[in-house]
Amino acid sequence: QVQLVESGGGLVQAGGSLRLSCAASGSIVSINDMGWYRQAPGKQRDLAAQITRGGSTTYIDSVKGRFFVSRDNAKNTVDLQMNSLKPEDTGIYYCNAHVKQRDGLVYNFWGQGTQVTVSS
Repeated sequence: QVQLVESGGGLVQAGGSLRLSCAASGSIVSINDMGWYRQAPGKQRDLAAQITRGGSTTYIDSVKGRFFVSRDNAKNTVDLQMNSLKPEDTGIYYCNAHVKQRDGLVYNFWGQGTQVTVSS
């Protein structure tokens, strides 16, 4: 099995910064895409930022220029640097990874989520 553990969430004032980290462990052959989804109460869970194994990134429009996703393939970690935070960024942030396992198949795994609250 694979576990994804997030850290770095918390309460921050508007305009501040947070850095989220996610570490994958367990039965891992390799990891393809990794990313961060976010979900506000009563709203859809959306992809906030994603990064391929080769380092190509994708961001939701509302965070472009403010959020930056990076990864360390050797450590099986992915980070999300969040700058110029806005109250609208408030929500639960979930780490996601497409993990190739010993059976040769790629499975989609999720972390438990970490709360990010931006006050105004």
